[in-house]
Amino acid sequence: MKRITLLLAEDHAVVRQGLLKVLELELDLLVVGEAQDGCQAVELASKLVPNVVLMDLSMPRLNGLEATSQMLKAVPGIRVLILSAYSDSAYVQRAVESGARGVVYKETSAQEVCRAIRQVHAGKTFFSPAAVPCIEQLRARKAGAAPLGSASVRLTAREWEVLHLIAQGRANKQTAAELGISPKTVDKHREHLMRKLGIHDTAGLTRYAIASGFIQGGMQPGVPPR
Repeated sequence: MKRITLLLAEDHAVVRQGLLKVLELELDLLVVGEAQDGCQAVELASKLVPNVVLMDLSMPRLNGLEATSQMLKAVPGIRVLILSAYSDSAYVQRAVESGARGVVYKETSAQEVCRAIRQVHAGKTFFSPAAVPCIEQLRARKAGAAPLGSASVRLTAREWEVLHLIAQGRANKQTAAELGISPKTVDKHREHLMRKLGIHDTAGLTRYAIASGFIQGGMQPGVPPR
């Protein structure tokens, strides 16, 4: 098995060590370097040329976005995945503009982080469900068109998260556990989704997610198209 090589750039030692333990459990992932600040991340990326860099947004000496821009100029083939504690749309937009292939939030599950790494390594993009509305609006502005879900069909970040998990075949209890909410709340979000989208069953929600580009072949999370 050819393993995906990773550079882990995170200034907090406890977080970095926790991520390292998670990644070491995955047979197809191999951490080849660790960086404690943005400048070191750029240096190690140029030296080690990993397949993917998992880059913390807030880094000393050089922030994650600037570090991303610099390492992509030095080694264009590297794919960067931003790890962020901030869900502000401005940060998501700046991550995209810096050349990052995706954004995952720190509160996400370890499984989601590993899935994101594999996705960007495969040449795709990956954004945590809560970031999708930001990406949707950004792409719509660039295309000069109204974003998917605009007007009466605009979805909230939580509704995107629920849609994402429903489309992946998660049951209500599984969705509730992953999002840290109750099954009843999941039911309410599902009802809101169906009402907003004019859909009457789970299969219809899944078809909508696929048609929108929110999930792609093999039920992989994606980004709504322009």
